[in-house]
Amino acid sequence: MTAFPRRSLGALAFSLSLAAAAGCSMTSAAPISAPNPTVDIAAGADAKTATAVFAGGCFWGIEAVFEHVKGVRSASSGYAGGTKATAEYEIVSSGTTGHAESVEVVYDPSQVSYGQLLRVFFSVAHDPTQLNRQGPDHGPQYRSAIFYANADQQRVAKAYIEQLDAAHAHAKPIVTQVAALEKFYPAESYHQDYAKHHPNDAYIVFNDAPKVVNLKKQLPELYTGG
Repeated sequence: MTAFPRRSLGALAFSLSLAAAAGCSMTSAAPISAPNPTVDIAAGADAKTATAVFAGGCFWGIEAVFEHVKGVRSASSGYAGGTKATAEYEIVSSGTTGHAESVEVVYDPSQVSYGQLLRVFFSVAHDPTQLNRQGPDHGPQYRSAIFYANADQQRVAKAYIEQLDAAHAHAKPIVTQVAALEKFYPAESYHQDYAKHHPNDAYIVFNDAPKVVNLKKQLPELYTGG
């Protein structure tokens, strides 16, 4: 029998209580109008694919968003920031492993740039001003983070955060961690494509499906229905 993710119970109850109090649906991040990055990575002539790793709360929603971004070949849920020995959902959920729930994005640089992926990440995928939490989920495993694979990704990520803060794109300062990617560990199979396989799960309906809707609305040029 497939394990039932813990967040669908406790975090969902929190979401529903807030939604009821507000008289509306509960989402973990309000979309913003994020500018195009002024610093980006040029597509290399020989680069057919590249990889980016982002963390911003529950990986279900981050994965669902990037699966609908033009030029993205795949998006996989997993863990980054800790060690292989602790890359297991039940252990990561304790918040003591150093891991963050993360998503590995494999993309075609000729169709979408790293900077454009950052634009999606900071505008509709999550709220980068929330420290060690995201919506109903609390703990360092839900922190906002960019795990860079090389110096170019580090440079562009830091420059874009500075650009967003200078423009006051968010009402509060961005707290996103920018850290070197040591290793990405894929999550358990039942976490992969969770939003796609469980579209009627109340957690997905309240917290994650609206992010994909916001992607289509806010950044139609980057949206694909695939």
